[in-house]
Amino acid sequence: MAIPDYQTLMLPVLRVAAEGEQRISDVVARLAGEFALSPEERSTLLPSGRQTTFANRVHWAKSYLGKAGLIELTRRAHFRITDRGREVLVSAPRHINTRYLSRFPEFRTFSEAGESAAPTPTTDAEPISLTPDEIMRNAHRSLEANVADDLLQRIRAATPAFFERLVVSLLVAMGYGGSVTDLDKALVGGSGDGGVDGVIDQDPLGLDRIYVQAKRYADGNTVGAGAIRDFFGSLDRFKATKGLFVTTSTFSASARDTADLLSKRIVLIDGTQLTRLMIRHGVGCRVEETLVIKSVDEEFFEG
Repeated sequence: MAIPDYQTLMLPVLRVAAEGEQRISDVVARLAGEFALSPEERSTLLPSGRQTTFANRVHWAKSYLGKAGLIELTRRAHFRITDRGREVLVSAPRHINTRYLSRFPEFRTFSEAGESAAPTPTTDAEPISLTPDEIMRNAHRSLEANVADDLLQRIRAATPAFFERLVVSLLVAMGYGGSVTDLDKALVGGSGDGGVDGVIDQDPLGLDRIYVQAKRYADGNTVGAGAIRDFFGSLDRFKATKGLFVTTSTFSASARDTADLLSKRIVLIDGTQLTRLMIRHGVGCRVEETLVIKSVDEEFFEG
């Protein structure tokens, strides 16, 4: 089954708390068993790599129950149910979610004060089931997707010469180029380029080189197998062993198959991959603002 969202976990966490004081790590392990999570689901990590997704959602469920006064912290990493929490269980709710918790004044105050990114439903549907940090990560992915689309549109509107320089700039930002500081030294271009747009050192000593072909194509103008074979021929003329073919469009399936079958190593980078690399290495974009997501260090309170 899929990893349950934090609102689905609220009622199970409260039920476990009704049995007496609980240690949060024990609750995580117990509920993982009750939900029959697979080893892979139990070990799936957050993007930070510091906590599992399931443990993170159990912690958020506990946190929200605490904001509503249904549980209380007792000592390091331990909690227990409150009288209000027991009353809730006696009423036998089918489920507990943020809408349910909103009946308690403490939780309403918590939400209205902006102390968390508690999602507020705008329709009669069930509340959003993402944790606040998951909402932020999704927003981050959406922002990056918008930046990537904008980058691609700008690159397609630029000149082929600009695109060639951009590709070499990206390779330098990724750590290639050895001691090259002048991009013009890495660019070839022109009518006598022999089918190669750039040559860049793979290592600081220049013991190996990467030959680059950059094709600034419009969306829908797919690179076919013929272009890959032509590039292979160019590499052969330069006695090169590896090449990089970059395009602002996409590669056909036959183009990718051809690249895999040829005797020389040819890496294909399409428009989507190109913009992802640009964002990752800060080429053509800049940091607008840095947001740091912090959480309680449970290990600090263990023992």
